[in-house]
Amino acid sequence: MSVQKNDEQARPSRRAPLIVAVAAAVAALGVTAVVSLSGDNTTSTGVGPVADVSSDTDTTKAATVLDRPFAKPDLVLTDTQGKKYDLRERTKGKPTLIYFGYTHCPDVCPLTMSNIAIAKKQLPKADQEKLQVVFVTTDPERDTAAELAKWLPAAGDPSFTGLTGDFSTIQAGARQIGIGIDPPKKEKDGSVVSMHGAQVIAFSPTTDQGYVLYGEDTTVDEYAKDLPKLIKGENP
Repeated sequence: MSVQKNDEQARPSRRAPLIVAVAAAVAALGVTAVVSLSGDNTTSTGVGPVADVSSDTDTTKAATVLDRPFAKPDLVLTDTQGKKYDLRERTKGKPTLIYFGYTHCPDVCPLTMSNIAIAKKQLPKADQEKLQVVFVTTDPERDTAAELAKWLPAAGDPSFTGLTGDFSTIQAGARQIGIGIDPPKKEKDGSVVSMHGAQVIAFSPTTDQGYVLYGEDTTVDEYAKDLPKLIKGENP
């Protein structure tokens, strides 16, 4: 992977693992857990990330379904139009994919957005309109609302929501769903490194809980196969 010297050019993407050890271990092993999401499941409170994975595994699937899903992050940030965006309020009752990344990332971030965008276009029009894809920057100093508005349609889809704001707020929100991110760091050679977890978390429209995790290697075909079920709040 090449490193760009110009501070305004693309930077190498370095991904931090999930904070949740059990979810990270499962994702690293490519294990998929299939569980029943009943109404009495215990959820994360946001005090600390909690995710349990069942022992019933299927390594042929891209998704990791969590026994104990995440509560949706309590995040109020700024969207690409410069307006206040309350994540819980705006995505309530809607199938939602959340990803933390940055626009100067040369590899996994644009690839993830592109894969989801291509898979989304394979859905019926009504389902396309239901699906919410939220990209939260891990590099808010450079990723302004205007920068996100320019980058997201090219990297993914014009309908995707881009959010920016105070880094500490973003970091705390990411932690609520087990995603580890570090403040962007400028190296001696002028490059900027953004350490971030590269997982996509899917939230159910029926429970508003983050119950499915996808790793950075998830393909277009795998997203296309799972999205119709995610939109209904079903296990993939």
